[in-house]
Amino acid sequence: NRRDEPHSRSMSRPAPTPTPADTQRLALLVEAELIQLREFIAILEQEEALLVSGDSDGLIALAQEKSDRYRQLQRLHDDRALLLARLGRPDSDASMRELCAGLPRVIARWAELLELARIARDRNAINGKLILERMATNQAALSVLLAAADQAPLYDAEGQAHPMRGGRMLGSA
Repeated sequence: NRRDEPHSRSMSRPAPTPTPADTQRLALLVEAELIQLREFIAILEQEEALLVSGDSDGLIALAQEKSDRYRQLQRLHDDRALLLARLGRPDSDASMRELCAGLPRVIARWAELLELARIARDRNAINGKLILERMATNQAALSVLLAAADQAPLYDAEGQAHPMRGGRMLGSA
């Protein structure tokens, strides 16, 4: 019985045929996303260098730029997904290849975009690991400082030396 079969694309309303303006819009979105993604990867490379060198001030300055670039990328992705949805297609590689089949340059740019997205994902994962390592190092240093702070003071308010608990006087042999 046909009513018992799951709904398929052939049974539902056909997807609208994209206009030349639709395919041009897709091409422009891919190009814009490529530009933003290249810049995002450059930021990830800077972030990695700052993490390796331990430049906390540089990381703080870069964080806002990274966040802004990410939001721009997300907006472009959302615009592309909305256009694909309006055309009755899922946000997928297959949909992009289908809609841009007659545009080999756009297909090549799309493939480049997918590769750069993988690179960005991998670089971001590496930076995440570096951040976790830096946090562990900072936590260990903080633990040492907190343990040292738990010791009796070496000097009193008048600057007089006091022996450390269980230790020797400062300057004694």
